[in-house]
Amino acid sequence: MSGRSRRGRPPHEDVLTPTEWRVVHAVQHGMSNREIAARRGISLDAVKYHVANAVAKLGLTNRQALRRWFRVPGTSALRLQERPIMSTLTLGPLAQIARTVRDIKESEAWYRGALGLPHLYTFGSLAFFDCGGTRLMLSAQEKPAPESLLYLRVEDIRTAYDLLRARSIEFVDAPHLIHRHADGTEEWMAHFHDPEGRPLAIMSQVKPRETKP
Repeated sequence: MSGRSRRGRPPHEDVLTPTEWRVVHAVQHGMSNREIAARRGISLDAVKYHVANAVAKLGLTNRQALRRWFRVPGTSALRLQERPIMSTLTLGPLAQIARTVRDIKESEAWYRGALGLPHLYTFGSLAFFDCGGTRLMLSAQEKPAPESLLYLRVEDIRTAYDLLRARSIEFVDAPHLIHRHADGTEEWMAHFHDPEGRPLAIMSQVKPRETKP
């Protein structure tokens, strides 16, 4: 072998690369390839490539199977979190309510100015407000959905997911990472429906473990 260093990407110990994880979680959140490309700032072909790679690596049959596949990334705060021993499940409190709007700037101004709700932050087409400890998320869509989405906070999303599935609740997607804050706190969620088809989700915030000096 020559003394030249090997070219190409460094090997990853995890089942997926960091980029593949981000794309897979976006797929699990229900985003289209075009939406993922716009959100990640990459080409549509690149998204298709990463999705196809993930499906092949995981031995899955299609995109729908990918939405229901669940595993925690090796570097995630959730992987490092101690899993509590739970035989019963307590849902709540209500962590977040999602409502779709046609114009995010107009709605942001109305909820902040007319209603006086404390504005937390705005990220692209999403605006967040505090409603006495419950977060309100506004998201822009051409045709606003008729139903608000209720997010129920759980201590450990892995255990809650397993217990609810044992109660014959069918999830639309597996638990997936939707956001990592600047301090490393991760937000995880998984969606399901009530008997009338109205949307709900379980949601968990996971803080990174403090490292001892």
